[in-house]
Amino acid sequence: MSLVLGLDIGTTSTIGILIELPDRVLAMASRPVNLNSPRAGWAEEDPEEWWGNVCAIIPDLLAQSGRKADEIAAIGVSGMLPAVVLLDGEDRLIRPSIQQSDGRCGAEVEEMRAEIDEKAFLQRAGNGVNQQLVGAKMRWIKRHEPENFARVATAFGSYDFINWRLTGVKAIEQNWALEAGLVDVKHDRLDPELARMTGVPEAAVPPKIGSHEILGKVTAKAAEATGLAQGTPVVGGAADMIASALGAGVTKSGDVLLKFGGAVDVMTATDRVVPDARLYLDYHLIPGLYMPNGCMSTGGSVLNWFVKTFAANIETGGKSAHAWLDDLAADRPAGSDDLTVLPYFLGEKTPLHDPSARGVIEGLTLSHDIGHLWRAVLEAYAYALRHHVEVLRDMGHPADTFYVSDGGSQSTVWMGIVADVMGAPVRRLGGHPGSCLGAAWTAAVGVGLAEWDGIAAFVSDAGQIAPKPENRETYESGYARFRELYERLKGFHA
Repeated sequence: MSLVLGLDIGTTSTIGILIELPDRVLAMASRPVNLNSPRAGWAEEDPEEWWGNVCAIIPDLLAQSGRKADEIAAIGVSGMLPAVVLLDGEDRLIRPSIQQSDGRCGAEVEEMRAEIDEKAFLQRAGNGVNQQLVGAKMRWIKRHEPENFARVATAFGSYDFINWRLTGVKAIEQNWALEAGLVDVKHDRLDPELARMTGVPEAAVPPKIGSHEILGKVTAKAAEATGLAQGTPVVGGAADMIASALGAGVTKSGDVLLKFGGAVDVMTATDRVVPDARLYLDYHLIPGLYMPNGCMSTGGSVLNWFVKTFAANIETGGKSAHAWLDDLAADRPAGSDDLTVLPYFLGEKTPLHDPSARGVIEGLTLSHDIGHLWRAVLEAYAYALRHHVEVLRDMGHPADTFYVSDGGSQSTVWMGIVADVMGAPVRRLGGHPGSCLGAAWTAAVGVGLAEWDGIAAFVSDAGQIAPKPENRETYESGYARFRELYERLKGFHA
């Protein structure tokens, strides 16, 4: 058997891929996911929707490929990080997941900062005190939903939840554990004191597992629900952005991946541990390497919101609304005629760590139209990426070669803006379907069917988009205005 299944539990969609080793994609399938924001700054999803999507996607993949379930040698699952899924003592979901982009925990973060020696915590845990910590979300639940907190018997992540539904085994993958603030990074182990310090019930934390370590096998119940063969091995899984970076070939210092999914991520590879509170530190999938990275609260999720809110009923001539808006944006000038957007619609994670930040449209006049607005949103994420790259360089990480991946990278207009704002070419990756490929390859390595570098066979250089020199001055001043606007409004919505 040389077939491997990869699943990605993403913010806006669940995606599956079936590959045949060494280098063939047999089938892909996806199902949408509903991101709910019932209050300002909140981001929640229904884990049962993820599972329902998995159960629908797998038969679809098998039907597309014409292959049988018992030909699948291994399964890997990636997902957004660190979404928080809670089970009670009878393994029932307690509430919707609290997503990694959720910004409700500002008061809890400040409470932790008052209690914890931040510098010592950063050096020990590898990550700073911020809203990404699972402890912040647990403190919020304890304060606002005490009846739910009292029921918590298991706390884990999105792909941990799917792995449990597949195998019946509970574990937390190493990067969920690290970003959750539960790992002593120097000794690479769960630290009960960090759990107590941040507010995570120690008894609710399952064992930590390596990404390519075999977790368990598909149960009879899961086989019946999904169409998989009982006994198929399942590995520990991978954070979505780390899985995507592996597929992009980001394995050496200087390479930077810009990932345009439901959220926008930036990451690089290194063999040095340099904790910095502005960004996150994760394990690379390749043992011995690490991946400093930034993750914004939003990205494609805001573009989808924009389409739903402003363009849902517009006649687009047969094009998708996104492509139609891209055409309009391409006809608008760089800088969007002095229109500036702050893309902090769910607060912001890196490098600001400001849950009270808000989305802003500044400079709007009667001369602007929907094309200007769309372009300004695209420019906002390019400016935010440049901010991240400046932080990486300040930390001592070179950032020389930029690769782009995932759905947003298919927008030539957006990638052209990114190249202009960065002042450097961006390289597109052909054949890179996103995090699901990295998840599948992690499983292939875990069962001994592949080596890490073999994933390069799936991905090709699809050409680069070079910056336009004539836009340099406009985007230099636009970036300065973007940074200044946030500083002027900082704390306004606190």
